[in-house]
Amino acid sequence: MTKAQDHDAAVLYGYFRSSAAYRVRIALNLKNIIVAQRYVHLRDGEQNLEAYRWINPAGLVPYWSEGEFNLGQSLAIIEYLDETHPEPPLLPKDPKARAIVREIAYAVACDIHPIGNLRILKRLSELGVDETDRAIWSKQWIEQGFAAIEARLTQTPGPFAYGDRPTLADICIVPQIFNARRFDADLAPFERIRQIEAEAMKLDAFVAAEPGRQPDAE
Repeated sequence: MTKAQDHDAAVLYGYFRSSAAYRVRIALNLKNIIVAQRYVHLRDGEQNLEAYRWINPAGLVPYWSEGEFNLGQSLAIIEYLDETHPEPPLLPKDPKARAIVREIAYAVACDIHPIGNLRILKRLSELGVDETDRAIWSKQWIEQGFAAIEARLTQTPGPFAYGDRPTLADICIVPQIFNARRFDADLAPFERIRQIEAEAMKLDAFVAAEPGRQPDAE
């Protein structure tokens, strides 16, 4: 990898198990961009500390800091990277294809992921929902969301979500598969989703971004 000159001063705040941060790591790797990384331990509540809230008032990861320019939300960060470093492109050129790729990415990032993220599960616990039922909750929404995505993927060319190279859709799907396995979701019905993972794991950019390979992994 070579360091991208434009981002010499950039810092990415993340957490190894955060699927949203996982997405950004994949995008950085695909673009051959190296930035400084800082780790926010979500399980220990470091995202709620005053020091981090001063950096990111939302108390979430990932968070991109580049001089006076700061950016939250993984998809916003990834599209910023795609626009500032257009090779390789993460969205197709054709407007309809771009829209489909975004639809798949948003289905993960907007529909599936938020329902089962750490702060939601913590709130369910506060409301008296035990660990078993929290896992069932997450599993249900992952499988339901994947069923909708799989239906779309049966209409798109493979082996990736849209064509023969990874796009924003694959960047979102692969980390969600990681989450699916954490909650014992049944991936057997989702042939195209499993195909995407198999293709992605042939690429160093995806392998290097895996949670277990991060410096803060536990």
